Amino acid sequence: MSADFKLSCVLFDLDGTLVDTAPDLISCLNHALDIHGFDAVAPEIIKPFISYGAAAMINAGQPLLDDRLKAAILETMLTHYQNNIAEHTVFFSGMADTLAAIEAQGLKWGVVTNKRERFTNPLMAALKLTERAACIVSGDTTANPKPHPEPMLLACKQAEVDPQECVYIGDALHDITAGKNAQMKTLAALYGYIKPGDTPETWGADALIESPDQISTWIASLSCR
Repeated sequence: MSADFKLSCVLFDLDGTLVDTAPDLISCLNHALDIHGFDAVAPEIIKPFISYGAAAMINAGQPLLDDRLKAAILETMLTHYQNNIAEHTVFFSGMADTLAAIEAQGLKWGVVTNKRERFTNPLMAALKLTERAACIVSGDTTANPKPHPEPMLLACKQAEVDPQECVYIGDALHDITAGKNAQMKTLAALYGYIKPGDTPETWGADALIESPDQISTWIASLSCR
């Protein structure tokens, strides 16, 4: 890492990085499966696919269904999720303290997610994060979602920071690729929803972090360079 790197803003993916949305998303999927006459799927089967969207979760749980039925399940799931956006969602252990530490250092932070605005904005509000975040960019805020750099650059514009003074933290390859495409530093969140077969060590992130606490450790290490 360049010795003259200046950190101004910490950007997070939402699901699987900033907050643990798995309990709500899995509950809503299983609710939809039940409505359409299917058995619930074990959380450990679905959880690794959350970062790739609701359709990927359905495919993981019921791969043999035809497209029409998958679409019906998806609509039921998303409607139920929108109406129960933060029943069981919580910060990952240590994340609340990490955000507080970022703010205490005078750094900005924000969210860039592929989650759609209809879910992102109510979720951020429910967690009382809207006013704290310097930027919130969803998967449909810009014409191109991650891994395209467009949402990353919009986040920087909203936060009034230079992309080269940002670090982006995510738990999927498209997160790290998006950050790199925008010339940001990147951290791969190993505590998130890592998909079977994923090899985060090959994604090209500047560091791998096993817990939110290590974000603060990484930031602190910058002053030692």
